[in-house]
Amino acid sequence: MKIVNAKIYTCDEAFTVIENGFVQISGGKITQVGECASYCEGDIDAQGKSLFPGFIDCHTHLGLTTSGVGFEGEDLNESVDACTPQLRIIDGINPLDYSFELARKAGVTAAVVSPGSANAVAGQIYAIKTAGKRVDKMMLGQVGIKFSLGENPKMTYNDRDETPVTRMAVAAVIREALYKAQRYGQDIEKARGEDGDMPEYDIKSEALLPLFERRIKAHFHCHRADDIFTAVRIASEFGLDYTLVHCTDGYLIADELAGENCSAVVGPVICDRCKPEMASLSPENAAVLAKSGVKVAVCTDHSEVPIEYLPLSVGICRKHGLSFEDALLSVTRNAAQIAGIADRVGSIETGKDADLTLFKGDPFEVMSSPAMVMIGGERIEL
Repeated sequence: MKIVNAKIYTCDEAFTVIENGFVQISGGKITQVGECASYCEGDIDAQGKSLFPGFIDCHTHLGLTTSGVGFEGEDLNESVDACTPQLRIIDGINPLDYSFELARKAGVTAAVVSPGSANAVAGQIYAIKTAGKRVDKMMLGQVGIKFSLGENPKMTYNDRDETPVTRMAVAAVIREALYKAQRYGQDIEKARGEDGDMPEYDIKSEALLPLFERRIKAHFHCHRADDIFTAVRIASEFGLDYTLVHCTDGYLIADELAGENCSAVVGPVICDRCKPEMASLSPENAAVLAKSGVKVAVCTDHSEVPIEYLPLSVGICRKHGLSFEDALLSVTRNAAQIAGIADRVGSIETGKDADLTLFKGDPFEVMSSPAMVMIGGERIEL
């Protein structure tokens, strides 16, 4: 299959824009990207429209909160234990939820799906494609462990009259889990080296081991500035690769974060200041952080904001200072790199998945809709 006569925003490291180009696709992969010397012939004529990588929503609860359903469809918070790293969100995702179709129609071809923020250590995060009937075939892989700081775990366990009910205790729960996992991993290595007895299997510690190998990231839910710094502190203590999810006060401390070599997943953007720790919510957050050198992705936090409003969320960030390049990267290459899936998606390059979206105009303008969406080389019905 060949898409021709497109203005191609590759979103590669050089942010190459091909004014009149083509993309060759075979077996669901991009096999060639290049320039058309003049008018080209192919299977899909873009007629000068702009071709982008499929958009990635870097923080959602997609499929864990079934659209239009109450408690029966709520599967994101196991709020009976403050430490649940063993939970796998793939066991709770409903790929037939209508929200997946809305995501595809908006040009969102992949999403990072996370447990909720009721627990200090909430569970395992996966990246998935937004097309498919069976989550096992939609997965891009496990990308992180969710940790939650601030008011959500405090409020959850205060209502239960259990710990943690302070920010100190929330951080302590996280540290205890990480220390136990670190020791568990050391005991395993020691047993292997000495051909000794392996430690008794610990499902919670086992789930956290990939963090210490930096195969996955710690995703810290944090809004308030002090909680953001707690996330940085804990990540530094344990040598974790991490990202700051929400990072609501980030623009107030951008100068401090600039020296931390961290990334931020900003959002939701279209929402109210629904709790005290979000009192300083500003649509300028993404722009200020990006200008400070922080790698930024924009998210919806679906279902807090429906996932189909990801492009609109980016548009609002653009209105408040985010450049077009940073805006586009926030839902393509940056999002893929933050999630650890940039080997598959996030740019239009040879060898990447053929996840693409075609727009006639500005993709982040409120009246824009995709003219075409493709996931794994398959055109999506719009």
